[in-house]
Amino acid sequence: MKKVIATPDAPKAVGPYSQAIEVNGTLYISGQIPVNPADGTVPETIEAQSRQALENVGAILAAAGLSYSDVVKTTVLLDDIADFSAMNAVYAEFFTGDKPARACFQVAALPMGVKVEIEAVAVR
Repeated sequence: MKKVIATPDAPKAVGPYSQAIEVNGTLYISGQIPVNPADGTVPETIEAQSRQALENVGAILAAAGLSYSDVVKTTVLLDDIADFSAMNAVYAEFFTGDKPARACFQVAALPMGVKVEIEAVAVR
């Protein structure tokens, strides 16, 4: 059974997609960019942007009754792979136990000119 997960504690979808979909105990979280859901602002630095994107992921996890420890796979998109180490340092603050599998790519551009986008898959 498919269930749409939506929370005002993460940015609204900016297109025809859902923040997350849960199917048979697996939660698929759409890519989260570093937009503060309260005021629509985007922080400047890669560290602050990584933190905001991961907080957005966390808000969606919480709305589904899950946590970072339930995440099994993430994908990180960076507009500059030179930001990998800085992003990784912040990422490690959120995933402190068993680490999820992950892919990280440099892309040509991201929505709203942000530096990072993070998607996740979690299981119950």
